[in-house]
Amino acid sequence: MQTKLICSDIDGTLLNKDRELSTKTIAAIKDIAHMPFILISSRMPQSMEHLQEELDISHLPLICYNGGLIVDGEEVVQSTEINLDTTKALVDFCSDTEIHSSLYHGREWYVPGMDFWANRESSNTKVKPVVQDLEITLENWKSEGKGAHKIMCMGEPAELDALVDFIENNYHDQIIGYRSKPTYLEISPKSISKKTSLETLLNLQYPELGLHNVMAFGDNYNDVDMLNAVGVGVAVENAIVEAKDAADHRTACNIEDGVALFLEGFNV
Repeated sequence: MQTKLICSDIDGTLLNKDRELSTKTIAAIKDIAHMPFILISSRMPQSMEHLQEELDISHLPLICYNGGLIVDGEEVVQSTEINLDTTKALVDFCSDTEIHSSLYHGREWYVPGMDFWANRESSNTKVKPVVQDLEITLENWKSEGKGAHKIMCMGEPAELDALVDFIENNYHDQIIGYRSKPTYLEISPKSISKKTSLETLLNLQYPELGLHNVMAFGDNYNDVDMLNAVGVGVAVENAIVEAKDAADHRTACNIEDGVALFLEGFNV
């Protein structure tokens, strides 16, 4: 099998300790400019586009929200949203706790206030959210026929554990929560994943390629099915055990430029 397209997760995989692209990583990806390099993340489009610009790959599509949204420039290639009633139920649950919940749709990010969690996420992603009562957001989305591409819940691990139980007991057939860290729960439609969205992108824009032609890099739970399905799955050294087990290869950790080191040593 021959690698003809490369995709990479961002946080914990591609970025360094400062949550930026290192000079080494930028150079390694520019050296393989003959091959599509697709960013695939739980992030929203705006928090990925500045990375595309640094890598000179702004002409390529993005897979956002763990696969909930695929965009190519301003064009929406595919969109999968969380049911609005389900979104409201989660917002109501969180309102009785100290959990910070954020709502995302396309290029929209709404937070109830700029607390510790919102400020940290804004700093990490270089995107500023809109501060608005989430009940107003939900009412606006109802009139516009929208749902959430992602619900981000941040807070103490014990409270997030209770939210996970609430989802499992009531909405396990609709949504799935990925624990990107003990204090972060990123909620997406259960019908999509990085693997399924990658398959969709290949079918629509690279029909001559299959998953066996893809090299993918990842580190966390939401990368496992992708790493297991592609031709060359690579886990960074700081990845969770499940991601390492799903991958074909390992490379150095993200803060040691693991993606760049693997690309330099792999004949692509």
